[in-house]
Amino acid sequence: MRLGRIGTAMVAPFSQEGTVDLAAAASLVEHLLSTGTDSLIVNGTTGESPTLTEQEKEELLAGVIDAADNRVPVIAGAGSNDTAASIRAAQRAEEIGADGVMLVVPYYNKPDQQGLYAHFKAIAESISIPVLLYNIPGRSGVNMTAETVIRLSKIDNIRAVKEASGDLEQMADIIAGTDEEFMVYSGDDALTLPLLAIGGDGVISVTSHIAGCEIQQMISAFQDGRNGLAAEWHRTLLPLFGAVFSKPNPVPVKYFLNRAGIPVGGVRLPLIGASPSEPGLDAVYESMKAAARRLI
Repeated sequence: MRLGRIGTAMVAPFSQEGTVDLAAAASLVEHLLSTGTDSLIVNGTTGESPTLTEQEKEELLAGVIDAADNRVPVIAGAGSNDTAASIRAAQRAEEIGADGVMLVVPYYNKPDQQGLYAHFKAIAESISIPVLLYNIPGRSGVNMTAETVIRLSKIDNIRAVKEASGDLEQMADIIAGTDEEFMVYSGDDALTLPLLAIGGDGVISVTSHIAGCEIQQMISAFQDGRNGLAAEWHRTLLPLFGAVFSKPNPVPVKYFLNRAGIPVGGVRLPLIGASPSEPGLDAVYESMKAAARRLI
């Protein structure tokens, strides 16, 4: 499983009636693949997975796999705070044809580190496809430590971690303690460049829905040794990163996509969509685009 430099945590497109729109999802896949996305993550929380039925998740996953047509890896979100349910979801994702699964740290029940290890081990051993761990303590309520990630990395099919702890020291410890084949991705767009600087592999991004090419330019500049240019790209993108997370995810990014003529519909309750005249969002986007044109 090679996720490339940018994996996009896909939104789930909805119709005007609020149902999952598979045709719009296929169009979104084409947009993402033409603007810098190297892999697709389906049914994560950016895809409003807590509000999707199991049938909707399976249909969306199958639709994205079909639309991707083996051009990039498709990773299925299969984690929850119920190990048995996560095993069923992971096994079903493998049956449908996913290239891997993403497993979030269990939320609300706050297991200790041994519980986290046992949870992820049980799921990984129930499938043969690769596993991407997902650490996001701000949402799960518990941080998976570097020591636990390093221990889990020794399980054959646990291949990567999406780190959204915001703790670069923890990320550095993971990089130092795992083998070269284990991949460490930022779960925060704004930490993409800092993580690359300490040896990380890239980003599982939300902003790549609307600025994938620009994020690729930043990564390319860094990997080519043009650190000053990479830093300029980072500073140019920072306000947009902030705007994308200025409201509950994925409200702003769906707003941006719809405004750009890429129909993805609204969001499901308990989320509320952004106003058509949302102050500041459009200005931030246009400012970033203008600055990007000067850098290219």
